[in-house]
Amino acid sequence: MKRNKADTDETIRQLIEVGRVHFTEHGYANTSLELIVQEAKLTRGALYHHFGNKKGLFRIVLESVQAEVAEHVEQAASTSEDVWEQLHLGCRAFVIAAVEPRRKHIMLIDGPSVLGWEEWRMLDGKHSMRLLREQLHMMKERGYIQPVSIDAITHFLSGALNEISLWNAQHSDSEQSMDDTMEVISLFLEGFKRRSSNM
Repeated sequence: MKRNKADTDETIRQLIEVGRVHFTEHGYANTSLELIVQEAKLTRGALYHHFGNKKGLFRIVLESVQAEVAEHVEQAASTSEDVWEQLHLGCRAFVIAAVEPRRKHIMLIDGPSVLGWEEWRMLDGKHSMRLLREQLHMMKERGYIQPVSIDAITHFLSGALNEISLWNAQHSDSEQSMDDTMEVISLFLEGFKRRSSNM
């Protein structure tokens, strides 16, 4: 029984790993399930059994990408004790991780178009947006930001980060675009600081 479970886990891992490479290199539309199963040395039946279809495999691949990005955000933010710096570091880490070549096409381009905005946002909400909401909620409770709606500011900033990530992914001078991005994010975040706080 344990061996069967191990075999199943390995089959799923292989399909996700190979699928991710193909979705990255060829895009969703041009990815062939036949080539994926051949490279993974598995059958189409195994892929259909575990993922249902091509879209099902892509959804799992996208979620694994989003989980990676969230992990980068959390690690970057945890390097500081200052809550504003945590927010800045988390925003920067999100953009850097999102535009990384193994993630950007899956996460920023195919993700919304293949799954639709609602499902894409739901998956985002489980990962990076969740971390952003938690950080902003903590900052509001401690009096660091103005008494605005946490839902509104979370969606506003999350949408801005996704859009600016896409812009960075398409920009030829990535270092300059990242500097410009962080300058704009800093100015935006300044507007939400609670001026009466001495923190």
